[in-house]
Amino acid sequence: MSASLRRVLVLGLGNDILTDDAVGLRVVEAAREHLASEPDIEVKTTTEMGLALLDEIADRESVVLVDSVQIGEAAPGKIHEIDSLDLSRVLTTAPHFLGIGETLALGKMLGLAMPRNVRIIAIEVADPYTLGTRMTPAVEQAVAPAAERVTEQARLFVKNLVSVEQDIRR
Repeated sequence: MSASLRRVLVLGLGNDILTDDAVGLRVVEAAREHLASEPDIEVKTTTEMGLALLDEIADRESVVLVDSVQIGEAAPGKIHEIDSLDLSRVLTTAPHFLGIGETLALGKMLGLAMPRNVRIIAIEVADPYTLGTRMTPAVEQAVAPAAERVTEQARLFVKNLVSVEQDIRR
């Protein structure tokens, strides 16, 4: 792992000019202030998707991805938590979210050091396709609780990494 890369990455995905699709970016920006003093956690946002995410997630030990999702079986604003192993069972419509499982698999096939732990925090959205800079009210209300959950998950990943290292030293 490159010395410049932090071990845990919190990565917000989205498009800030497509109404609710911006929620991943906004959640991570809200979590940024809570995680600023954490030396093992890097907080980033990106509008990239698919294979471009390989550059962001390779060489990380753990990743928390935050994105919009439209499963259609939950009300807008619902916070879904998905383990990377569950991705194949989730049918969604969201441009970033759909390729994460495939991106992780491709990274492994290419021999890249892919994260051992991936947790997706996905917020159910009402409108991810209309041009606009304001999210719908239900999605806007989900930003703070989703940011809290992202913060908890990132810190849990760090705690687990430290615990594993201590076990190895014993």
